[in-house]
Amino acid sequence: MTHTASLIDRRRALMGMAAVGIGGAMTARGPSIPAAAQSTPVAAAPPIDDDTIYTFVLNLEYLEAEYYLRGTTGQGLAATDVGANPGLVTGGRMVPFASDVIRQFAEELASDEQEHVRYYRQSLGTKAIDRSAIDLTAGFAAVGQAAGFGANYDPFTDELNFLLGGMLFEDVGVTGYKGATPLITDKTKQGDIAGVLAVEAYHMGMARSQLYQAGETARQAANAITVARGKLNGMPQIEQGIEVNGRANFVPADDRGIAFTRTPQQVLQIVYLTPNTGVRSGGFFPNGVNGALAST
Repeated sequence: MTHTASLIDRRRALMGMAAVGIGGAMTARGPSIPAAAQSTPVAAAPPIDDDTIYTFVLNLEYLEAEYYLRGTTGQGLAATDVGANPGLVTGGRMVPFASDVIRQFAEELASDEQEHVRYYRQSLGTKAIDRSAIDLTAGFAAVGQAAGFGANYDPFTDELNFLLGGMLFEDVGVTGYKGATPLITDKTKQGDIAGVLAVEAYHMGMARSQLYQAGETARQAANAITVARGKLNGMPQIEQGIEVNGRANFVPADDRGIAFTRTPQQVLQIVYLTPNTGVRSGGFFPNGVNGALAST
């Protein structure tokens, strides 16, 4: 896509981030990680069946849907989509989009994530969990600190920051779905969840390509996010920035061209913003996620 001058102008917030420490985030030592939540003894692993997996991913779809809907509409999920006793969502507001192309992309993202929530709730039926409490404000502030952006990172300030915040979820979503898909025993559900993985991968590739085209400051910021994620769950080898060795890297993949895999526990380490095991809440989920798979 040919990017316009107005899109490039929106880089000013990311340029501010560079001034407060992106260079430090890219050192060999990596970014500092916020203080983790208290660890608790690790309980016996619950049985992993299709409903357990669907319940786990529904938590993540709630998070993504709330993020994108609030950024594109100023409002979150409808009351009919969050359960009888949902937790509160803190933070998020409509993004002042400068590019109509990016606005349309973000709106499509929001619609997809909303439909994912509805799909999982319908599939789980009476077993569908309520939305947990979600804190977008504190979660992204901690992400910004970990990535070297300063203590007040807010992805809703402009469209590039919004894509950058979304990249945190999309990369994790792809790898998490990659790990979950082989565990599904019902073939129809396995096909469905593979289809969701494909949609998340489309989202990820688009966001990464838009950030790459935005220029060097946006590339450094995106790479800093990947370094921070690697520190959170001790897997820097599966984190690939959008620029590697001076070249574009839109598709994180191994040397066979295959997407990487995360376990549910590794996914939770990122959304709870802790490298520790045995943690049951924190980061974007101040009260933890709902369901049997809730501990790092």
